[in-house]
Amino acid sequence: MRIALIASPFISVPPKRYGGTELFISHLADGLTECGIDVVVYANGASTVKGELRWLYKDDDWPIDGEMYSNLKDFNHISWAVNDCWPDTDIIHLNNAPGLVFSRMPGKQWVYTLHHPQMSALSKFYDDFPSVEFVSISNFQKETETMRRIRTIHHGLDFGLYRLQPHKTEYLSFLGRIAPVKGVHNAIEIAKRSGIPLKIAGEIQPIYREYFESRIKPHVDGKFIEYIGEADLSIKNELLGCSMAMLFPIEWNEPFGLVMIEAMATGTPVIAFSGGSVAEIVKDGVTGFVCSSVEEAALRLREVHAIKPGMVRTYAKKHFSVQRMVQNYLDLYRELSEYVAIIDDTNAGRQAAA
Repeated sequence: MRIALIASPFISVPPKRYGGTELFISHLADGLTECGIDVVVYANGASTVKGELRWLYKDDDWPIDGEMYSNLKDFNHISWAVNDCWPDTDIIHLNNAPGLVFSRMPGKQWVYTLHHPQMSALSKFYDDFPSVEFVSISNFQKETETMRRIRTIHHGLDFGLYRLQPHKTEYLSFLGRIAPVKGVHNAIEIAKRSGIPLKIAGEIQPIYREYFESRIKPHVDGKFIEYIGEADLSIKNELLGCSMAMLFPIEWNEPFGLVMIEAMATGTPVIAFSGGSVAEIVKDGVTGFVCSSVEEAALRLREVHAIKPGMVRTYAKKHFSVQRMVQNYLDLYRELSEYVAIIDDTNAGRQAAA
């Protein structure tokens, strides 16, 4: 069985800094390769995966400007990838919506992992491709969609990349895009109400520059509220691992929220607002607290010392390991392969009878 994993051409696999989807593809590709599966990854030339890598564009190109050229670059990359893998690939696994248009071509099995929040226009678009096996990344996300062929596979993490830090320091952390829906402003308010310093890390995309300048930067003093820029794996281990809690005070329905697992992998509890997948990931009272307001989050921080770092990591590893995720995708791929074999045998029997 040969699997083609198609990423976008804009961010390397794995990502050097920002890129949740690219981190997922990297973990899946490496895990499948370790299981002896023949994998080819279509990404950009800056990528480093254990399986075979093929690329059309050499370097990262992020953030994209949203103009027509970026869209054309994406289509060019995907069409090239589909054409290249067509002769010898059994299953084509897509990770961005434009690639779905190629699934109308008969003769292959198609898998698509939903990485985007629910949008009516996207949902209508998905309904035009009934032959695709869709994968939601949370049960909440699955319940918002209407496709007949859809199942949930939670993301998994390589826990070997994250260090358990049993001794915490008296500060809070925030890691994520500096965007209104991520609730960075809420994190600042929680820190102020609780009297606990906050360290913020994350990418400032051009579209949210004004948000950062007007609602975040005025509070940054380098002491009580710090902004440390983007975070690579080393910085994540230090920032998340040493903090007494990571804040996830979102203002949208989060499709998954990989950073919550990253925090838990270091033994750090998560203080999150309910929304989307949060209740599926954070076990209230065990790996953190699910709250409904800034006031509640500030109050629950008083209880965070009772949560044991080792217990947080153990729970996360049991439920969100890369091994579990890879096995679930393997089960899906094999199910699709067996379906193809049955269809081929049926067609062969009909031809023989004729």
